[in-house]
Amino acid sequence: MDATTRTTPSTTRAGLAFGIGAYGLWGLLPIYFKLLEQVPSIAIVAHRIVWSLLALGLLVAATRGWGELRAALAHRATLRLLLATSVLIAINWLVYVHAVNSGHILAGSLGYYLNPLANILLGYFVLKEPLGRLQWLAVGIAAAGVAVLAAGALSHLWISLVLCCSFSLYGLLRKIARVDSTAGLTIETAFLFPLALLWLLAAGAGTGPVWGGSNTELLLLMGTGVASTVPLLFFTAAARRLRYSTLGILQFIAPTLQFLVAVFLYGEAFTTAHAIAFGAIWTAAVLYLISSWHTARAQTPE
Repeated sequence: MDATTRTTPSTTRAGLAFGIGAYGLWGLLPIYFKLLEQVPSIAIVAHRIVWSLLALGLLVAATRGWGELRAALAHRATLRLLLATSVLIAINWLVYVHAVNSGHILAGSLGYYLNPLANILLGYFVLKEPLGRLQWLAVGIAAAGVAVLAAGALSHLWISLVLCCSFSLYGLLRKIARVDSTAGLTIETAFLFPLALLWLLAAGAGTGPVWGGSNTELLLLMGTGVASTVPLLFFTAAARRLRYSTLGILQFIAPTLQFLVAVFLYGEAFTTAHAIAFGAIWTAAVLYLISSWHTARAQTPE
């Protein structure tokens, strides 16, 4: 939490509202991308990059974040990390949009359920953070669930694993990088912007629906910038008002909504392998939440 933000009941309530808003919007994002099902996934991601940079520029101007931006740009080690994270987030966005528009939202939701458990392992092996028994048990149960899914639904498991690995590594590097979330995402997007814009200009000269097949689709493509930055703005506001452990609990909102959207709105097949795997992941998630709760209680002064 930001040291300048006092913890009061009102700030906590506001933080919860912002956190639920951020993860809720991320969880419902597949519905937005489904409206662009006829547009190639790489075109959607290119538009998302181009229009996100515009939206982020306006956000930096509105919040007077130029100082943070200049500080990050002056630090070479930070720029190298952000170059790496820009590649990771581009991979994550592309695979996620592909998953949504190819009818595999379920595989995407599994990837994001696995994300906090992957963070536990990265924290242990890379950051040398100790693990408790409950955390090891959670990781083991999650691994068993993935093994069952690998045996029963191997063809789409790569989506879950790529999303999980790319976003976990992204989070790890962003934790190391000395830059705030808005300035960091702005620089990452700026790294990707030239390639995205050149691709759109080159591919737009062909016959594919790169700019949308109608004015409505074009407006939706332009709106991907806002759809990307608004949840980030909510998340940043939540992070300043809530404990990190509380954010860890809220992060399960997004994959849960994605799961519900996939099964009940778009009728994706939910097989026995899926049932066993998701049961294992949900059990692991509960253990993770219990562990986070115990950690938070232990760190709370009497």
